[in-house]
Amino acid sequence: QQQQQQQQSDCPIPEEVRNDASKFGVYNVYNQRIDGNATASSSSSASSSSQERGGFRFLGRLDPRNNMPLLANQKRAPGQKIALSTEREASKIPKSGAGTTWQYPSAQMFYNALVRKGKADDVDENDVATVVSVHNAMNEDTWDRVVTWEKLHPRAAEDEGPKLVRFRGRPDDLSPLAWARYLMGGGKPFDRHDWWIERGDEEIRYVVDYYFKEDKAGTPEQFELVVRPALDSVGSAMDRAKMFTYVNCARFGVPCPITGSSSVIGEKAVAAGEKK
Repeated sequence: QQQQQQQQSDCPIPEEVRNDASKFGVYNVYNQRIDGNATASSSSSASSSSQERGGFRFLGRLDPRNNMPLLANQKRAPGQKIALSTEREASKIPKSGAGTTWQYPSAQMFYNALVRKGKADDVDENDVATVVSVHNAMNEDTWDRVVTWEKLHPRAAEDEGPKLVRFRGRPDDLSPLAWARYLMGGGKPFDRHDWWIERGDEEIRYVVDYYFKEDKAGTPEQFELVVRPALDSVGSAMDRAKMFTYVNCARFGVPCPITGSSSVIGEKAVAAGEKK
């Protein structure tokens, strides 16, 4: 019985996920599918070479699809000088298929990710907790903006509202909008995320560009978030056109030509943009 309990505790798939699967699959923070529909080959295909790759043995087995750890790693990194918290904070972002919200990585997990990406040399270990706090706050802000966009689809949100299915960091891939801003003399974003959300029976991709404003460093306006649905469908293109209309009508205080009245959605989007 003790052995059975140990096997259950070692299972990488949380109990609530095993009992409540999403139609789109259930993913972890590494963009890896962890529900019962995940193919066995995807988890067993991590070869011994990936497990022993470079100086990252302490991370455990890596997934060859994205070079990310198969399991959340809370181990101390080689050469790490101080102990970092392994506590994880719950977000307010609903997790598709799990009946709960997403959990943010701990300070230790965050630092291990920096080590894996070769970015830990520029980070003071004493500042990691603060960096994690800023990271979490930006994700909460991102979700608030996604929810504002999703108000364009009230029927799909009648029951429980949108949920986050999965996400993927793409810091080296400039979005078309980011390219346009750069060519017009603007700076490049320091990060990009793609978020897939559940809207009723649909899975919708959002693109998020994160900018840092040097001239406003140390102020609440130092980060700029540009959140919008990806142009994967005609519907998403129409959503962008609607939001553009709503935002500008709200900004200039004129009635919306679509509804004939002031736009609450536009006002919320403007307010979100002003607080960045």
